[in-house]
Amino acid sequence: MSEYRFFIFSTLDSTCFSPVKQGKKCLMLLGMAVLFALFPLFVIRPSHAARLKDLADIQGVRSNQLVGYGLVVGLNGSGDGTQAQFTTQSIVNMMERMGINVDPKKVKVKNVAGVMVTAMMPPFAKVGQKLDVVVSSMGDAKSLQGGTLLLTPLKGVNGKVYALAQGPLSIGGFAAGGAGASIQKNHPTAGRIPNGATIEREIPVNLNNKDAIRISLFEPDFTTITRAVEAVNDTLGADFAKAVDAETMTVRIPPEYHGNTVGLLAAIEGVDIQPDNRAKVVLDERTGTVVMGENVKISEVAVAHGNLSIQIKENPQVSQPSPFSQGQTVVTPKTNVKATEEGGRLIVLKKSASIGDLVRALNAVGVTPRDLIAILHSVKAAGALQADLEVI
Repeated sequence: MSEYRFFIFSTLDSTCFSPVKQGKKCLMLLGMAVLFALFPLFVIRPSHAARLKDLADIQGVRSNQLVGYGLVVGLNGSGDGTQAQFTTQSIVNMMERMGINVDPKKVKVKNVAGVMVTAMMPPFAKVGQKLDVVVSSMGDAKSLQGGTLLLTPLKGVNGKVYALAQGPLSIGGFAAGGAGASIQKNHPTAGRIPNGATIEREIPVNLNNKDAIRISLFEPDFTTITRAVEAVNDTLGADFAKAVDAETMTVRIPPEYHGNTVGLLAAIEGVDIQPDNRAKVVLDERTGTVVMGENVKISEVAVAHGNLSIQIKENPQVSQPSPFSQGQTVVTPKTNVKATEEGGRLIVLKKSASIGDLVRALNAVGVTPRDLIAILHSVKAAGALQADLEVI
């Protein structure tokens, strides 16, 4: 392709820009030059295709969680009270490390809060890089506004220190109040420190000494992993990829990529794959949300749904005796119960109807999302819904 493009453009230069121009030949070459220039715009990609890097990750290349305990100082009387004894003990320990002896029983400060500090260490992070940290109160502090986190070591699951955090907090809100009223915006007992931690230890990851790499899908599926293997092998020009199970495939390092695994990953992570997912219907009964995939099918079924509403109203009756009588005032309860059942239309769905057919039919009769949830439960119980029904 590149040779033809060079030939056309060189011929175009010698023909159309020469002192003696050739009309028809020049127009033909111009048309071919425009076609080659616009060719990348007309490359047909698979519908609903996604890149491999958006569907899977490389085993061993992941983030690591860091956590630490620290103190936030400089609070305006909104720190931990005397009930948070760990904060008092932390203050005493810190002062002793600085050469100041303090009686723990006499430490009563409200400008300090004990906090947990968390951070996410990305893969391939190097010494000296910065991390964002999240600071969250542990005690009964009212607000961390205006506070500064003191030097806090952040440890991994193995107990080793990988980063050090320190700096002023940004909570993005506030809390204020008095004896009779208070006001609060956002969450004042948790905040962030952008670039608040510095990496002090690296997590070694060496990709170039491997003979093979393993790639895992985010959503396991036999069809998707098979398509991914075929796409990778087509890109590499040989059968270097092999599916292990519905989630994982192994890619052997081709000879030309030995010692250059990064180049191999860059070559295959952009291949287009058309993912295939199981049919699923997700219901959120708390909010009335219904989400359905395009592969959901419904067998032949008839649906009739009517709303039943019951209204209970209390009207107490007060019986007042006559003046100077020996009677007593009596309250007699009176309850009115009203039940209304709306007539439901019968909806018949033919065999292999899609979920779109059901939704259109139910919308036509004015069914609400919560009614739709109840109907889908019933259709699933009848065995007519060919999909997983997941309630969150």
